[in-house]
Amino acid sequence: MQCTEGMSRDALNLDPAMVKRVEGITILVAGLLLGLIFVRVNAFDAFELFVARHEDWQLDEVFAVAFFGGFAALILVYRRARELRAEIVRREAAEEHATLLARHDPLTGLPNRRLLNAELGTAIDGVRSIGGECAVFLIDLDQFKPVNDMHGHNVGDAVLIEVAARLTALCEPGSTIARLGGDEFVCVIRHAAGSDMPARTAGQIVRSLSEPIHVGDVALRIGATVGIARCPYDATTVDALLRAADVAMYEAKRAGRGRYHFFDAEMDVRLRERASLESELRAAIAHGEISAHYQPVISLSDNRIIGFEALARWDHPVRGLLSPDLFIPIAEDIGLIGPLSYDMLRSGCIAARDWPPYATLSINISPLQLKDPWLAGRLLAILAETGFAPSRLIVEITESAIIDDIALVAEVFTSLQNAGIRIALDDFGKGYASLNHLRQLHFDQLKIDSAFVLSMDAAESLKIVSAISGLGKALGMPVTAEGVETMAAADALRALGCERAQGFLFGRPLSAGQTRALFDPAAVSVMARTGT
Repeated sequence: MQCTEGMSRDALNLDPAMVKRVEGITILVAGLLLGLIFVRVNAFDAFELFVARHEDWQLDEVFAVAFFGGFAALILVYRRARELRAEIVRREAAEEHATLLARHDPLTGLPNRRLLNAELGTAIDGVRSIGGECAVFLIDLDQFKPVNDMHGHNVGDAVLIEVAARLTALCEPGSTIARLGGDEFVCVIRHAAGSDMPARTAGQIVRSLSEPIHVGDVALRIGATVGIARCPYDATTVDALLRAADVAMYEAKRAGRGRYHFFDAEMDVRLRERASLESELRAAIAHGEISAHYQPVISLSDNRIIGFEALARWDHPVRGLLSPDLFIPIAEDIGLIGPLSYDMLRSGCIAARDWPPYATLSINISPLQLKDPWLAGRLLAILAETGFAPSRLIVEITESAIIDDIALVAEVFTSLQNAGIRIALDDFGKGYASLNHLRQLHFDQLKIDSAFVLSMDAAESLKIVSAISGLGKALGMPVTAEGVETMAAADALRALGCERAQGFLFGRPLSAGQTRALFDPAAVSVMARTGT
């Protein structure tokens, strides 16, 4: 025990005199306590007597040190208590902030999906207990991705913040407005049974978000599509209501975007069918199951084939041959129209190796692809890969593709035309393009919409075809008439001065292997006579 005690003292570097004083203090405290407990004497007198008897211990100095040391210890304890209290406050604030972030969108400050689920659950409980109805609006921005692509994410964030502000201003106090992520928002409102508030609110949302959003010097137009589900009619749980609103939103998009739609049960069936087709289309594009077929383009002056238009054909193993009007819009919606178009171009360039060098290849470009600043580079890369001359390629653009951003379209056109690629305005006459667009964009060719050609027996359609033919001549643009199915229509087009035509009269879309035989000098005459 003595050895252990000595080791402890040496290890702590304690002064023996100090140890003695501490022992004395211990004895003093113990004596005082015993005196207070067992002997009822004046404590101070006892302490004074004790000090006097042990004067050699220097207890007055020890007492002074103990007193001031205890006072300093009290100060330190007080400061430590304040620090601990401040630390607790900081931790509580941090936890509160973490909870806020966990339940709110950090960009817009709106509730996120987690808080939305809780608020929507409360609204559903209110409908059950109090009555009335609640409506869930799923709001999807229509043209938000191009904003990020063209102007950067800082501008995109500013747009989302403005959208949140407009929605907050529109919806009634007490409504829940949340951001699910990306460009999707949700609004939940309570209203009286049978009220037209959901329709009025949805209309206000569509109108408000169609107004320009100004970010700096840039005015942006995005628009929105809204799906609406109602409790208790459409669903009575959080997940079911959100899903019903999502179904209604997709139905509204299918009908043309920039509108709102209420949920009904038939939509769910159509959406499941659409989802199945989307999945099959992804697989078909990935595995090259959509092939290019080629419809001849004829020079009306001598019935000679001068080129082909590449058309996508999907021979589905179960559904049969599907119309491009069915799957092309889906490819656009799921972001696969680019890969599909480039596959069609690559296949066409390979097929064109068996054509005479004067024969052109026409391909259709989606309006979405015009927003790609690398479009020209992607097309030229495929031409270089396959050895196809740019001067033999004609890119066809529909009228609807040029009305969103004339400046951007003009830039893309310039890049393509500088490389030698020609550009045709497809389906001309539907009413989108103006003469000013023709002047600004410098098209190389015009194509008359088949609806006018097929109805040329009507005086109005004949006048339109004649006017377009005359316009093409005045602007120095060759004009191609689509949808030519009879010799009478071909003769009428010749008389009107239309230079080119395509349609079932001259040939249906053919596989690559069938195109070479059409360049037999007698082939076109035979097709024209037989109508094959």
